[in-house]
Amino acid sequence: MSEKLTLPVTLPLDDAPPAVAAPRAVLEHEPELLTWLAERGQPALRAKQIRRQIIANRAESFAAMTDLPLALREELARDWAVFATEIAASPVAGDGTRKLLLRLHDGKLIECVLLAEADRRTACISTQVGCGMGCVFCASGLEGVARNLTSTEILEQLLRLRNFLPAGERLTHCVVMGMGEPLANLPALLEALAVAGKKDGLDLGQRHITISTVGLPAKIRQLAEAGKQYHLAVSLHAPDDGLRNQIVPTNDRVGLAAILEAADDFYKTTGRQVTYEYVLLGGLNDGPLHARKLVELLRGRQAHLNLIPFNSVDGLDYQRPDPDDVTRFAETLRRAGISTKVRKTKGGDIAAACGQLRRRAEAAGPVA
Repeated sequence: MSEKLTLPVTLPLDDAPPAVAAPRAVLEHEPELLTWLAERGQPALRAKQIRRQIIANRAESFAAMTDLPLALREELARDWAVFATEIAASPVAGDGTRKLLLRLHDGKLIECVLLAEADRRTACISTQVGCGMGCVFCASGLEGVARNLTSTEILEQLLRLRNFLPAGERLTHCVVMGMGEPLANLPALLEALAVAGKKDGLDLGQRHITISTVGLPAKIRQLAEAGKQYHLAVSLHAPDDGLRNQIVPTNDRVGLAAILEAADDFYKTTGRQVTYEYVLLGGLNDGPLHARKLVELLRGRQAHLNLIPFNSVDGLDYQRPDPDDVTRFAETLRRAGISTKVRKTKGGDIAAACGQLRRRAEAAGPVA
């Protein structure tokens, strides 16, 4: 089946506007930085020093890069920016979850989240400004997709979140489950993750990175063929095409059968168990019949299921499911031998669900 999608009230993926390069941020413009350094008689290794200071040493200003000559640091501060992003807001929830609202060079806003639990420090990052998938319960896609993020804008989310950790702590995991459809911006994402995975970078192991998708079969296979050990998480949200077409409008051009076949191919190619995500919407997809249908869909597959009780979103009428319904749903899956976990809700008091903080900020006007 063709994967060319007709997106609701937004742009087709292939026609999304390209990201515009951020002005004079050193990681975004390394070729220009090399030229600038050469014009001042500085060796090329200075660019490597600057990169190492930002990525490995947490430098957030040129003044902090004390292995560079003072005069060079002063010139850099006049002509360049350390980051292509600006922190517009950074609320912290009572459970310790931190959310960053980042303003890009063109004024657009994106979100990323730092979740701390036991010895895990997990970054949840975005890949697009907005989202073109149109999932009815998600705040990220209510205004459609504006553009893809550059690889630097993706990487900087990890750097920004890491920099909030105390000295000696590091990011241990990354989930690409923020704003946007990650596989619709796969080249930039893979480039950013490659940098983050280096020993002299963030040292994020491939097996500690999960990439989520609403289900783009050709892109799932492309990810498998990249030869990486990333986890794949497929967002189902319904056990049959009829209901999924209502919840995930793009499904009517793809279909569950094609998505599951691609996910099976991912497992065969990589040997990595596929995770399936299922947001439970009260009274819509959380009943006993839905659970039994989901059992039939996943039975025999090397898969794990995450059940996610809906996190209320401003302006949407969908309801959080009753806790007893969540328990019964999960037990139906477990009794059938399906590995199932109910995901905890974190950061509700800071609008940590994807896209909420951005919507509130845009509705309120410019963020100081």
